[in-house]
Amino acid sequence: MEEYLLVLNKDEDSLSIIDIKKKDEIKRIKTGHNPHEIAVSKDGKKSYITCSLGNEIDVVDNENFEIIKRIKHEEFDFPHGVGLMEDGSELYVASTYSNMIFILDTKKDEIKKHFPTHQKHSHMITFSKDGKKVFVPNIGSDNISVIDVEKEKVINHFPVGEGPEGTAVDPETGDLYVANQKDGTLYVIDPENYDTKYKRRVGTTPIRIVFSPDGKYAFILNRESNDVSVIKTDFQRDDERVPWEVKRMPVGVWPGGVVFDHPGERAYVANNKTNDISVIDIDRLEEEPKRIEAGIHPDGIGYLQR
Repeated sequence: MEEYLLVLNKDEDSLSIIDIKKKDEIKRIKTGHNPHEIAVSKDGKKSYITCSLGNEIDVVDNENFEIIKRIKHEEFDFPHGVGLMEDGSELYVASTYSNMIFILDTKKDEIKKHFPTHQKHSHMITFSKDGKKVFVPNIGSDNISVIDVEKEKVINHFPVGEGPEGTAVDPETGDLYVANQKDGTLYVIDPENYDTKYKRRVGTTPIRIVFSPDGKYAFILNRESNDVSVIKTDFQRDDERVPWEVKRMPVGVWPGGVVFDHPGERAYVANNKTNDISVIDIDRLEEEPKRIEAGIHPDGIGYLQR
């Protein structure tokens, strides 16, 4: 079984393909301008890269690691967050400065529909546990837009903290986790009535949230405090199951993207300003001694197993 990290190097417009076993880059390819986020298709055959300042989506053939298509649209303005439907048939994309949502047919690799959120700086894409809704954090509006997947339209907005950016859904409870970068908080939201169930302080400028495959932990990357808040999702406090920060791990400077391997044994953190990848041992919740070198300003990161 082959395992790779797909790492986007924002400041040199490239994609690094890293062999995980060898902890070494095997190939680096040119992308569009300023690649930010990446989504690996459900069958592992393709990857989709949002090139935010280039206003395009690059489609990568994961067999040969070559770009096979560049998708453009007149209303792309900093395309950023990406998320695949559970069956992999459609890719949702958030365009930050046009405040638009795009739906891409992954069979044809063509945009089938787009519509506005009517909010400010719509940035990321997160699907609900049942796949029927999409949650979009709007950094400039301090709220979350809710999209009905069947109707393909915005049906609601609800307030959160200041500058929401990172979002993820607890695979066990379905709760929505929101990282608010401007006030350094985590909000845990009921996905049905949108009430805030918990608020937690985390590090400085939290920007991403990713759950471990078993749902035991949520990793929150705190850009300006250069660490990862480890949230144990089923922490028992006063006989109540609550999300709780159990550790704050130092990593490199300006941690950005994070991804877990499929077994959930390790997590990989892209450090924007030290140009490397921190490897986290999940059993020990500690960074391994040796980091993996990447390109300039590594940020978005994906995991490929084939």
